[in-house]
Amino acid sequence: MSSKTDIAPSPAAAAGWGTVLGRLALLWLAGADLRLTMLAVPPVLPLIHRDLALSEKAIGALSGLPVLLLGLAAVPGSLLIARLGPRRAAIAALLLIAAASAARGIGPSAPLLFTMTVIMGAGVALLQPALPSLVGAWFAAMPGFATAVYANGLLIGEGLPAALTIPVVLPLVGGSWEKSLALWAAPAALTALLMAVATPHVPRPAAARGWPDWKNPLTWQLGLMSCGSSGLYFSANAFIPDYLHAVGHPDLVAASLAALNLGQLPASAITLLTAHRLTGNRAALLATPILALFSLAAFLVPLPWLAVAAAGALGFFGSFVLILTLALPPLLAPAEDVHRLSAGMFTLGYSFSFVFPLLGGALWDATRVPASAFAVSAGGAAIIFAAALTLRLEPARPG
Repeated sequence: MSSKTDIAPSPAAAAGWGTVLGRLALLWLAGADLRLTMLAVPPVLPLIHRDLALSEKAIGALSGLPVLLLGLAAVPGSLLIARLGPRRAAIAALLLIAAASAARGIGPSAPLLFTMTVIMGAGVALLQPALPSLVGAWFAAMPGFATAVYANGLLIGEGLPAALTIPVVLPLVGGSWEKSLALWAAPAALTALLMAVATPHVPRPAAARGWPDWKNPLTWQLGLMSCGSSGLYFSANAFIPDYLHAVGHPDLVAASLAALNLGQLPASAITLLTAHRLTGNRAALLATPILALFSLAAFLVPLPWLAVAAAGALGFFGSFVLILTLALPPLLAPAEDVHRLSAGMFTLGYSFSFVFPLLGGALWDATRVPASAFAVSAGGAAIIFAAALTLRLEPARPG
């Protein structure tokens, strides 16, 4: 008998390329759904402010609530996966996102808007740990590539509402911000429908448990890496505009913010092409936060021409380490524990990173030195480096 019969085919080969590409497309769509409904709000904030007479504090709460829920509702997402399995949990989360986002279009009501935004944010948080679990179930032999696919969807999902809401969506719905929010619910509903009809059930492992293992050092290491990368990104977005105003270069604000966010896309493309080499690569995990620190230092150099390029580099390296971190749960955890590890990582990462802009603002107020606000961004890079340095990169499954 030929020895070839002893070699098990990879999941990709066994499933057939049509199935593989279809599942990758679903992962990409679900990744985009992590951000589309959340970031559909900023472009229409002036209209919401006008119609509902909200204070600036209320506007800040409306923008920040979904981010806070990303941390608070990750553990319920893990419990849902333990009960339903990752595919059904993802479908339920997508339907919740779609329903709550669509309900924001019922009418101009502040209580309704805030309530549905909270429910929508909870749906996004429930979806988060389901995607690494689906990566582990569908693409156990190529978790880095599959993670890069849905991370690319996430990054595109951050940019589409900003690019399309004002020039395309608002004219399409007669200038109604309520209907525009409802329209952005359609992709989540479509993804849920496609996942329900085009993929088989992924049963929960027999030993699946819901609560993260808070005694496992890996939970805290990945949580700190997620915290550092998110804190680096959120604090940079928060302070670049005011910093450039303070140092006399308000003309660079738009270009620097665009570079920061667009700089994430090349990182996603590179990880797609080189995922097999970079996933679980300690050198890459250690190098990216150092390069992010150099980018931050270059941004603070008083050379206007350098600010935009450095902001782009900061976005690039921050996104790079984020994608590499997202790929670690399906690589390092057994199949029955991927959702638990992911939920713990997201809970710690988003809950801690939520305070980074607050600390940066407090430092600026206390020192009266604009550049001091970016100390928290540097701290985020240092946290990533320290956590990656102590990480045991031993794959849970061969391949």
